[in-house]
Amino acid sequence: MTTEETSQPVLIVGAGHAAGEMATALRMNGYKGPITLIGEEPHLPYQRPPLSKAFLSGDITTERLYVKGPAVYTNAAIDFIPNTRVTAIDKAAKTVTLEDGRTLSYGKLVLATGGRPRLLSLGDDRINKAPNLHYLRTIGHVDNMREQFKPGNKLVIIGGGYIGLEVAAVARKKGIDVTVLEAMDRVLQRVTAPEVSAFYQQVHGEAGVNILVNTALTGFEFDAEGRVTTVLTANGHRIPADVVIVGIGLIPNVELAEQAGLALENGIAVDEYGQTSDPDILAIGDCSSHPNAYAGRRLRLESVPSALEQARSAAALLVGQKKPYNAVPWFWSDQYDLKLQMVGLNQGYDTVALRGSPANRNFLAFYLKDGVVLAVDSISRPQEFMVAKKLVAERVKADPMVLVDESQPLKALVPAAPAPAAS
Repeated sequence: MTTEETSQPVLIVGAGHAAGEMATALRMNGYKGPITLIGEEPHLPYQRPPLSKAFLSGDITTERLYVKGPAVYTNAAIDFIPNTRVTAIDKAAKTVTLEDGRTLSYGKLVLATGGRPRLLSLGDDRINKAPNLHYLRTIGHVDNMREQFKPGNKLVIIGGGYIGLEVAAVARKKGIDVTVLEAMDRVLQRVTAPEVSAFYQQVHGEAGVNILVNTALTGFEFDAEGRVTTVLTANGHRIPADVVIVGIGLIPNVELAEQAGLALENGIAVDEYGQTSDPDILAIGDCSSHPNAYAGRRLRLESVPSALEQARSAAALLVGQKKPYNAVPWFWSDQYDLKLQMVGLNQGYDTVALRGSPANRNFLAFYLKDGVVLAVDSISRPQEFMVAKKLVAERVKADPMVLVDESQPLKALVPAAPAPAAS
């Protein structure tokens, strides 16, 4: 790229994990032009995973959530505009309009708009006005619920996914009475095998969490102040509630892109470098969908590692380098003393092989199709998880009997690196 191209103003809409990484990666790669982050929240880019765990429990402060301290942005000459929403993009003029009416010009625009919680759709206007019904996505959400998150209260969690189960674990440690409602047959059904779901249902049950599967929410009862008092289900349960937390998924924030006429496909459609259908606009993180070489199809991933790698790839593009994003997806969840780490995508598996025993609270679940390792769930086996990532990335074909035999080291299954070519 020319000096002129690498000195154009870069506007980054959004101030989450992907946005913060994009801004600092640009500077580290030598980008000379102005860089501005525009965020709807008052906070610098921060980590969202601890919101449902250490931050909710009060173990860490807001400042410790920040991905990088304020001095990093100041020293890198990265401007930050907080508490501000971008309302429109003018592709022809290469400007964005802010909610206060101001316009800002860009040479390159990066959409890191993330996502928002999926809201309950029960047709009752009182639901999302109830002061004790909460969604969990931001620091503000957690701040709003903290006062009600106290021992002896009755908490009902709608949704048995990662967020719901992580909140349940924190709540039980605080002595809160917890009921989880899951409309499907089992918790974590969308992401894990029945064996892993059964393990987590047992773990939570032993901790005192009441999990109700195949249980559809039908509504609530409210007191005179508009607070939820009772949760109602299709199979007749009437569950008393002091506080309700809803975790039923994420909706990508694509409205700005849609209004600007950018291509959408389960998110803002980008190529392997983060480029949208407009050559001067990129998109990264939870709002974007990309062609994934590992999966062989387009994916939108809600994953911190994915967001970081996409940001680095997009930053490299803006300084004239081409580093395609093609990492194998991986995720994690902390519940009680257990660390669940997941690599790969298990859709289409025909075999599950368990290495270790759920009874010992540490094991691996391998997902195979025609003998090829598609994905692995690791419960409290971090060292073997590192090997598992290589097995998935290399699409290793493995005998399930070998995978479950703990006398045989997993690393023996990793293909040897090719020998260097003779000079």
